[in-house]
Amino acid sequence: MSQVFTRAGLMMLRGPIAMLALSIAAGAAIIVASKWYAEAEKRQSADSGRRLQEARTRVEASRRERDNLVQSAEVFRTLVERGLLQGERRLDLVELVNSLRARHQLAALDYEIAPQRPLQLAGGRGFGSMDVLASRVKLRARALHEGDLLGFIEDLTQTPHGFYPVDRCTIRRIDAPADSIQPRIESECTLEWITLREKRGVARG
Repeated sequence: MSQVFTRAGLMMLRGPIAMLALSIAAGAAIIVASKWYAEAEKRQSADSGRRLQEARTRVEASRRERDNLVQSAEVFRTLVERGLLQGERRLDLVELVNSLRARHQLAALDYEIAPQRPLQLAGGRGFGSMDVLASRVKLRARALHEGDLLGFIEDLTQTPHGFYPVDRCTIRRIDAPADSIQPRIESECTLEWITLREKRGVARG
């Protein structure tokens, strides 16, 4: 039997075999390192994307909060300008109603202002520093023309001083001779006179 490798030949090949083994080990290490690096990059990319999304969410929340504050400031300024924080001034309401009656030439006008009470807001909502108060105002008016009554109600609810939203209103015709100057239209309306009052014990900032 002939020998393929002699002892001397094996001794000569020991160096190249060692280099081959080191090359295989280095190649395996490179493959493992590349795989680990790719997974690390993937995790880092996912983390970066998540952090970016969280940052965008915080920015959008800050923008919404800023817009809400701006809107709240505008609403608050409007309420102040309309006198909702000055409390009820019943003489002012009486003067306003009488002036509007004269402007729209109402034939008759009776009104009744109920005592002030806390207003129950829809959904049980409320304000931390303000109480919402309301006084119910009942109006009974007569006029020659429907437009006079509608103009009176519209001017009252849209006055720049005070806030008087209409709760309900009914308008009906009155039988009167065609050639007379008697009232032909009458209405019964209920409004809420709304004001704001700072809660007791709330410190101002």
